[in-house]
Amino acid sequence: MCDPLINSGKKSVLGVRVDVADYESAVERTIDAARKRIPFAVTALPVHGIMTGARDSSHRFRLNTFDLLVPDGQPVRWALNIIHNVGLRERVYGPSLMLALCERFAQEGLPIYLFGSRGETIALLSKNLRRRFPTLRIAGSQPGRFKVLSPSERQDIVLSIRQSGAALVFVGLGCPRQEIWTYENRAALSMPAVCVGAAFDFHAGTVPQASPALQRAGLEWAYRLTREPRRLWRRYVLLNPLYVAMVAAQVTGAIDFDSRPSNPPPQDLNYG
Repeated sequence: MCDPLINSGKKSVLGVRVDVADYESAVERTIDAARKRIPFAVTALPVHGIMTGARDSSHRFRLNTFDLLVPDGQPVRWALNIIHNVGLRERVYGPSLMLALCERFAQEGLPIYLFGSRGETIALLSKNLRRRFPTLRIAGSQPGRFKVLSPSERQDIVLSIRQSGAALVFVGLGCPRQEIWTYENRAALSMPAVCVGAAFDFHAGTVPQASPALQRAGLEWAYRLTREPRRLWRRYVLLNPLYVAMVAAQVTGAIDFDSRPSNPPPQDLNYG
């Protein structure tokens, strides 16, 4: 007998509502929305993503509108277990979720779209996904612009995704740009938008992943820091200790993070 799907709703980690879910339930919920061709916003957040929402009330509002927000990082899973005693045995790692979705979409003949990263990365990613899943249909792809879009550019991106016939779009713009883009465009897409960030680079083979042992120990951040110290040192050296302190404050009741207001963004940022 298969284990039952884990789908126990959302729990607060520093005011960000994280789904207590496993890979199976995440895939099932996403593919159900794809079949129905309805908007469905998905992201997998590590510590950096949680902290971005915890420290910015407008971004926290965005994140808390997502249909599915899963614990990408081990420290996020640990926080769910410590704060809420949910007994979650594994995280839902964004790159692994991407592969699980590609496998199911290939089996069901549902096409995907790739939006984000750079042109050369997209080309390698498409090639590697087709090699791994020969029946996977990639309806289209385009790299991110990595700038503030004009209204016509924003509309063109959404139209190209919709007109491709895709049933899902993977978004690889990096955190928090990909979540902002998804929040601002989800209603116009009529399909799931799944934010997977570095998964584009990992599966394209342009950036190496940490070993499974380091990932299980929650030390993937340390591996990535050694690979890209100039870009990532502030994220990890400053944010990780602050995250631990804030989780401790939530556990002890010293701070009620859920009582803090989360305000709708005053305007769209039009990232892309």
